[in-house]
Amino acid sequence: MDIAVIGSNMVDLISYIDKIPKEGETLEAPDFEIGCGGKGANQAVAAAKMGSKVMMVTKVGDDLFADNTIQNLESFGIDTEFTSKVSGTSSGVAPIFVDPESKNRILIIKGANQHLMPEDVDRAAEKLKACSLIVLQLEIPLPTVYRAIEFCNEHGIPVILNPAPASKDLDFDYVCNSDFFVPNESELEILTGMPVESDEQIRAAASVLNEKGVTNVIVTMGSRGVMWVTKEKTQTVESHKVAAIDTTGAGDAFIGCFAHFIVKNGDVLHAIKMATAFAALSVIKRGTQSSYPTTEEVEEFLKSRV
Repeated sequence: MDIAVIGSNMVDLISYIDKIPKEGETLEAPDFEIGCGGKGANQAVAAAKMGSKVMMVTKVGDDLFADNTIQNLESFGIDTEFTSKVSGTSSGVAPIFVDPESKNRILIIKGANQHLMPEDVDRAAEKLKACSLIVLQLEIPLPTVYRAIEFCNEHGIPVILNPAPASKDLDFDYVCNSDFFVPNESELEILTGMPVESDEQIRAAASVLNEKGVTNVIVTMGSRGVMWVTKEKTQTVESHKVAAIDTTGAGDAFIGCFAHFIVKNGDVLHAIKMATAFAALSVIKRGTQSSYPTTEEVEEFLKSRV
């Protein structure tokens, strides 16, 4: 197994809107879609679409969404041996509102994701030991994230930690034990309490994390690109200019693709460049996982940009 994702899954309930209604106001929205999402599942699908062998440790409810979520993961070749149902609980859902400028607003109801416990990590231990990389996010309980990081450290497995959604309760002793810490700029602002309006401010905030002991801080900045900050150097990779339709899941697209290339060749800068292209392609179609490109589409896109 190449990659294990220990994290969330959601059912995306996507409304394409002209504007947000005011209090007490009812507006008609032009379109609606239901899709499979959740940060963990999105990242797993992105890595699988690039060709990685992926397993997922996650929880679904016992509702009408559960079997569809499992079948969806399996349709991408993802190992669901440790994807299990929680009795009497709803699956996680995410109402998403996408405006005409392709910007999104998202609510999450964690549902069964709240029941992914540290013992679930231990239950999957034998299979996790065989993985080359483990990917984590924060839509599951923090104790489970911490146990996963401990497990990675115990067994010499590199770990990517995506602090999304950002939590001020996040224990930086554990953050420092992750190999790659990948926030977006708003998450970086929340976690450091520092401004992130300019590249200089983002670099300064990321450097504070380096001083705390975080080895690699990779900040995704949307249309502004990606900044990789270590104690020794800072490198910025520009974004690809595309006509964005729906940016939902673009950050997860980046992380899943990045994980694939880190396992494939360990070249961080190359992984960032490939993930930047993958994420750019993900925003030119509607939906989340359904918008993720194939390996061939990424290669053709990069050829066209030379």
